[in-house]
Amino acid sequence: MDILSTVALGFIFLCSIIALLRWNEVRYGKKGLPPGTMGWPLFGETPDFLRYGQKFIIERQARYGDLFKTHILGCPTVISTDPALNRYILLNEGRGLAPGYPQSMLDILGKWNISAVQSNLHKTMRGAMLALINPSMIKDHLLSDINEFMDIHLQHWNGRVINLQDKTKEMALLLSIQQVMSIRSGPKAEAFVSEFLKLVEGTVSMPIILPCTSYKRGFQARENILKMLREVLKERRASMDTSNDMIAILLNDKEEEADGVSANCKLTDEQIFDLLISIIYAGYETVSTTTMMAVKYLHDNPKALRELRLDSLLPGRTPSNSEEKKSRGNCQLG
Repeated sequence: MDILSTVALGFIFLCSIIALLRWNEVRYGKKGLPPGTMGWPLFGETPDFLRYGQKFIIERQARYGDLFKTHILGCPTVISTDPALNRYILLNEGRGLAPGYPQSMLDILGKWNISAVQSNLHKTMRGAMLALINPSMIKDHLLSDINEFMDIHLQHWNGRVINLQDKTKEMALLLSIQQVMSIRSGPKAEAFVSEFLKLVEGTVSMPIILPCTSYKRGFQARENILKMLREVLKERRASMDTSNDMIAILLNDKEEEADGVSANCKLTDEQIFDLLISIIYAGYETVSTTTMMAVKYLHDNPKALRELRLDSLLPGRTPSNSEEKKSRGNCQLG
């Protein structure tokens, strides 16, 4: 009897495991969906996604093709690695297909972030973003501000062994904060960076709201960031600052709407906060990764670096001593 009981319990346990593994497959096994696996209930394939990152995508692409289904970050997801299809989706947004983030990520970024809104509100937010990078802003302010920032920031790299990934992420985040709300290096910037990194970690973690989890810390970081942004808006309105940053553009548009001069923009403070968070979030990974790869490949290809330096000089201009020293560089990549 003991042997039979053990075998029966083992059989029941095995069936339970199989049922758990098949639950998501059955639940999301609708016709017309691309191939793929859905993993465990609730967690899906999130543990593998967080552990292996890009390798997770590459392995499934090799197994299922450029379009496959999975379940990550608490959300059933279809992932496309086909450039042509991705271009089609982006160019036809709102016409049956729409890119987006998992709901657990949107909960931390806020319901008014630009990736979660559509129609007129999306156009309004996108217009406000484009106002910061229009040709006149780029020529008169953005390029000079970025050049000044880079001159100061890169001085800390000289003569040191650096972790390029960490440094480019720090650089991209500090630059975004400066362009969005004119906060330069200092206690405010350091406090914002600290909370923002917790928010980022929360958006790519298991969606479990329990004490001491990254997901919970992400929500707490969002609340702290909102407090900082409210204080910034309060100070900006009280001082009538004329900074050429994202907050100034949003506040000016909002004031024009209140005066009846413009009907193009009408954002609440909460919508402004979520837009600012989404702008910084979007630029954090993309700008830092692009910068990191550019630095790496230029470092590994001295000939290309020399040609780039020559192309960057205006006709008839020769580099100054400081520029020549900067161009040679003496930091090591760790």
